[in-house]
Amino acid sequence: MKGLSILKLLWPEICPFCGRVSSRGICPGCAKKLKLLAVGDPKCMKCGKPLENHEQEYCYDCAHSQHSFERGAALWVHKEPVNVSIYRFKFHNQRRFGRYYAAEMAEKYKELLKKWKVEMLVPIPLYPAKQRRRGYNQAAIVAGELGRELGIAVDTKALKRMKRTKPQKSLNPSERKRNLEHAFFVSGDKREQLEGKTVLLVDDIYTTGSTLNEAAKTLKAAGAEKVFYLTISIGQGN
Repeated sequence: MKGLSILKLLWPEICPFCGRVSSRGICPGCAKKLKLLAVGDPKCMKCGKPLENHEQEYCYDCAHSQHSFERGAALWVHKEPVNVSIYRFKFHNQRRFGRYYAAEMAEKYKELLKKWKVEMLVPIPLYPAKQRRRGYNQAAIVAGELGRELGIAVDTKALKRMKRTKPQKSLNPSERKRNLEHAFFVSGDKREQLEGKTVLLVDDIYTTGSTLNEAAKTLKAAGAEKVFYLTISIGQGN
């Protein structure tokens, strides 16, 4: 216990959204901001993007395209301070933030995942060279923490990335689709484990859904029966 106290003095708990020291993790000020950014109704019945119109069932993207995943959900709209927090999590080695994101996911979506009958969590993989440079896969961290919270198996090797892709944010919709074609694969020894399973993909951000859609398509081709997804944040729908 003494050693733990010393470690906390050297590396105190900080709020993953503002960076201030906070023994409770997410500080009260940021908790208030997050409530305003929490994804609620109305939202797209397919991807879960928040909508402005209660009469809408689907966002523009989902109304005009087909997805390989069944449904998806996210914690917050991708605005400050959420976007800043995720940036630090991904690029500034703030791996411990994953614990807070997963705890929020478990609290908000535990019953939904039961309803979906999720049997396995699969994080969106990084291209191997990219993961070596970064040192970790942020999606795998969140999936691991979420799996522990909910007692659901996590497989970080079920889905692999075989293609070096360009950053999606720099591309238009058609370019994004081409960019991700054949980006993922499932090795032969994993196909039996996926057969007939209901899988939950875990990632940090949902924008157009191109990445999650291609991943879901690959998992289904390998034998998964249903694929859902859960992300930390999501863009605003229309």
